[in-house]
Amino acid sequence: MDGAHGAALQLQQLLPTSSANPAREASFSYKENLIGALLAIFGHLVVSIALNLQKYCHIRLAGSKDPRAYFKTKTWWLGLFLMLLGELGVFASYAFAPLSLIVPLSAVSVIASAIIGIIFIKEKWKPKDFLRRYILSFVGCGLAIVGTYLLVTFAPNSHEKMTGDNIIRHLVSWPFLLYMLVEIILFCLLLYFYKERSANNIVVILLLVALLGSMTVVTVKAVAGMLVLSIQGNLQLDYPIFYVMVVCMVATAVYQAAFLGQASQMYDSSLIASVGYILSTTVAITAGAVFYLDFLGQDVLHVCMFALGCLIAFLGVFLITRNRKKAIPFEPYISMDAMPGMQNMHDKGMTVQPDLKASFSYGALENNDNISEIYAPATLPVMQEEHGSRNASGVPYRVLEHTKKE
Repeated sequence: MDGAHGAALQLQQLLPTSSANPAREASFSYKENLIGALLAIFGHLVVSIALNLQKYCHIRLAGSKDPRAYFKTKTWWLGLFLMLLGELGVFASYAFAPLSLIVPLSAVSVIASAIIGIIFIKEKWKPKDFLRRYILSFVGCGLAIVGTYLLVTFAPNSHEKMTGDNIIRHLVSWPFLLYMLVEIILFCLLLYFYKERSANNIVVILLLVALLGSMTVVTVKAVAGMLVLSIQGNLQLDYPIFYVMVVCMVATAVYQAAFLGQASQMYDSSLIASVGYILSTTVAITAGAVFYLDFLGQDVLHVCMFALGCLIAFLGVFLITRNRKKAIPFEPYISMDAMPGMQNMHDKGMTVQPDLKASFSYGALENNDNISEIYAPATLPVMQEEHGSRNASGVPYRVLEHTKKE
């Protein structure tokens, strides 16, 4: 009896300790989530500031004869340093928090850019005009902040050591293999329609970017996690999977940048930012849920609130980018009050006239080599003289008329 009683006492002493372990683990995992979220927010904020600094430097030196004059400015180098620091912070955040939490936090850069643009605006607005002009930005920033708060609060709480064995185990699991098969088929179909059928719709291009980006963030998390473990003393650099992930990370990032460059030539940057954020975040969260099992063991309430936070953040980013000024495409024209070298233009078959392609833009340059002389406009040969000379005498121009016989 004494032995049984002693065993019962020992069991009672062990029960509180064992029940406290899950609480400690949960506390530690929430701490890691917080560290990762803060690193991501800090990184995106610093990157946004860096990009605006470099943009400010380029605008100031826009009229410089030296195309690389910005290299000599401290502002541009400060922007480059801040950009590297911010990207390092975002990279490190993947090692601490789940992928599904880090990816949506890129909305912070959109919020920061909108706020910086409003603060450093050059035009002077009346209070009513200012509110009317930026009401969508204010509403969008508010929604994006609320969505970000919900994302951080109800984010997945799954944590796993990024060892080489765990990554290989996830890599050969049947859910991820099935996901990869579907993604490869979808990517090939989109690439076929984009290249062969000239399907230049923005959704097609940015969906290609999103599919590549999902693999980029999956590999980034693996590389960052293995590097952090190696720094902590658990060496992971001797696993071949580490170098495979590095190669995949670099390759997908390069092709992703190439497709983004092609999209920027055809569509407005604000539209690319909003649609790209929505598609990339959705596909990346799906990839994280399949590969790293981010939502495994999460209750329905947390998953629904996390999805609600994503939707609110999507709406906020859409409103912010929708309010940006659209760039006006540049169309060459000739100033009609300063044309001292016009005869050189006529010698090459160029004319100054309304565009013959049903355009209402006057002053466009049109090559008329292939146009019949019947429709050729009157040419205006110009005598060599100084423009604006007050002492000029005689008529400097004569009209050469074309008849139907000619």
